[in-house]
Formats: sequence, structure tokens, C-alpha cells
Amino acid sequence: MDSETRKKIEETVLEILRNSNFDEATEYKIRNSASEKLQMNLSEPTTKAFVREVVESYLREQLADQNVEEHREEGEQEAEEAEEDAEKPRKSKDTPEYDDVGGRIICRLSDKRMVTISEFRGKTSVSIREYYKKDGKELPGAKGINLNHEQWALLKKNLPEIEKAIHKMESG
Repeated sequence: MDSETRKKIEETVLEILRNSNFDEATEYKIRNSASEKLQMNLSEPTTKAFVREVVESYLREQLADQNVEEHREEGEQEAEEAEEDAEKPRKSKDTPEYDDVGGRIICRLSDKRMVTISEFRGKTSVSIREYYKKDGKELPGAKGINLNHEQWALLKKNLPEIEKAIHKMESG
């Protein structure tokens, strides 16, 4: 199949996809619509595979766009929560705050996320974790990470590189 034909097929399939109801659309229906629109047989194995490739590529892009939008919305919500938390009265820096399992709360990232320092079996760790409320207590959930001293030092050392990568992704 020549490049001009490939381009026509791709443009037609993408146009159909943009106007499709994904609850009802199937690759077969999209291929048949494109076949009718272009007045050519797209059921040959090579053209069929090409149409499938275009459809799958489009769906991956849509999913990636959706994930980016969801992460952006989550980030905005977390920023709002952090702003609200910042406005709440804080205990004096001289009086440390502790979670309900004994970890020292270093900061609250949002209503549900905290950074704590705790000791377990004689080892100190930094915990960045989601918390949940049960029986009036704030308890650490399964979602999160504990870093031992060496892991924390390595993360701290690499923070400038992480910041650069984040800035690059956000600006480009």
C-alpha cells in the first residue's frame, strides 16, 4: 500500500473515530465506515491490520490525554487542600504533632496525606502516606512509602534532578 493511500485511510479513520460513540463503536464498524467513505475494500489483511493500528494508536492517545487531565485535576484539588490546610491554625513548632500510631507529623500534604518520622525496631524512617479515619483516629493506610535513612538521603540528593524533570515536563 502506497504512502498516499495510507495517509487517506488514516485521516478517514481518525475523522470517524473523533465523531464516534465509543459505547457503540467497534473496529469492524469503523473499518466499514471508512471503506464506504473511501469506496475501497479495507478488509484485506494488510489494510485491516493498518486500520487496527490507527484505531489502537488513537485510543492510546485518548487514554493518555485522559490520564493527564485526571492528574492535573488531582493536582489542583491537592493544591486547594494544601492551601486550606496552610490556613488552619498550627501548633507551635516547639510542640511536635504526632499521628495516632506515634509517628511525628512533619507536614500535612493534604487532608489525607502526611509526611511523618517514626521509629520501628530501632530504625528511623520517613513515611509519605495516605491516612484514613477510623473510630475517630487518623491511621496510616496502605498507600504510601517508607524510606530508611539511606533511601531518604538518596532522594534528598536527587531532588534537584527531580525538580528539573518536573519543570521540563510541565513546560513542554
